[in-house]
Amino acid sequence: MSVSRDISAHLPYLRRFARALVGTREGGDAYVLATLEAMVADPSRLRAHDDHRISLYRLFLQIWSAAPINAHTDPVGAAHADGDERRNLDAISLKPRIAFLLSALEGFDLEQVAETLDVSEAEAEALVELANSEIAEQIATDVLIIEDEPLIAHDLRSIVEELGHRVVGMARTHREAIASIGDAEPGLILADIQLADGSSGLEAVNEILGSMSTPVIFVTAYPERFLKGEPPEPAFLIAKPFSVESLKAVISQALFFNRKSRRREPQTSLRP
Repeated sequence: MSVSRDISAHLPYLRRFARALVGTREGGDAYVLATLEAMVADPSRLRAHDDHRISLYRLFLQIWSAAPINAHTDPVGAAHADGDERRNLDAISLKPRIAFLLSALEGFDLEQVAETLDVSEAEAEALVELANSEIAEQIATDVLIIEDEPLIAHDLRSIVEELGHRVVGMARTHREAIASIGDAEPGLILADIQLADGSSGLEAVNEILGSMSTPVIFVTAYPERFLKGEPPEPAFLIAKPFSVESLKAVISQALFFNRKSRRREPQTSLRP
């Protein structure tokens, strides 16, 4: 594939990234256009690299960061036309914000994030972790865990609490999961598929989602069970065994990209 054709294939995704970073469709598209103009005027600015996507995003960020107005973080709580998701993004410090979008929105791994931002892989990991923490501070929520293995349930609880969220229910069976739903809605559900008594965590989640809208992360040793095309769609799926950092990132993604995510209410509670 030629360089120009390869670059063209990445442009829709660069536009998505640009709009998320800039905050408006028009502004994002303008920076993408400026990037393409810079590339045509001086092809050497598109650094030779086996991964043209990294070179393209690097050039875009050089163009975008050259504008002095982009060197600050917008005040928390500022009004934006794009609503809650925009406010969530604007509250993240600038460089972690970019690292988070590269990782969560564009699917870059840490090595790719590091190369795009011209930092070490350790620095890239720290930036993404900082973004995760800042997101958790904005959207600290109540979490229901549906998991039948005690050690894994304990690990999940520790990870959730380390991110600043509150575990308000621990269920081992379908029946316990349904019974754990009280007057308030959990802001996030972590669920296994195969539960202690042979019941289905998938069916439990389906039943819960019949009466509320809550982001769900499936943490399962049976990811193939999602290949049947049955709801809920697996927007967020972690296969066992999982890494702590991967799960933290997915939790932040699930809350960040869910427009209904909100901070927990002080009196929120679920029955144990």
